Amino acid sequence: MQIVGEALAEQGFGVLTEIDVRATLRTKLDVAMEEYVILGACNPSLAHRALEIDRRIGLLLPCNVVVRTVGDTTVIEAMDPEMLVQQSGTTELEPIALEARASLVAVMKTVGKHSPAA
Repeated sequence: MQIVGEALAEQGFGVLTEIDVRATLRTKLDVAMEEYVILGACNPSLAHRALEIDRRIGLLLPCNVVVRTVGDTTVIEAMDPEMLVQQSGTTELEPIALEARASLVAVMKTVGKHSPAA
């Protein structure tokens, strides 16, 4: 988890929220599941630019990054920022979404370099 947070920070993202879904389901529903954490990542500069174009974009922020286990493997997935453009219908957000996507791809590459299989 720490590697993911560090990789996000290298790309200008901060983690605003960390939701431990496994712990929540165990506590609230007495249900067992694999590790599943949702990180609410935000790049303040990109968020500001997007909000200046369309205030409603806050409904789709922050960018969620999920860290979960599948068997013995840790899987890291990120929301595609292009969803911001698709959901809002505001094409002026496209350059920001592309920049955010490139940053998240860089995060995935960095994390991949630290994986045992790399």
